[in-house]
Amino acid sequence: MTLQLTVPNMACSACGETITKAIQAIDPAASVQTDLKTKLVSVETQASETAIKTAITEAGYSIA
Repeated sequence: MTLQLTVPNMACSACGETITKAIQAIDPAASVQTDLKTKLVSVETQASETAIKTAITEAGYSIA
């Protein structure tokens, strides 16, 4: 499943790395791409959308 999520408070490459690590903690095989300009996080994962969103918010980021 591919998810496209907008994370408005993602500001730098370290933010992208933190989000990637949070997602890969629940799905180590997940493919994560972050785009700082558009604030988009694209995730290819077997985990549920709810689990991915929870991982991102628990890492300290909001989802629009």
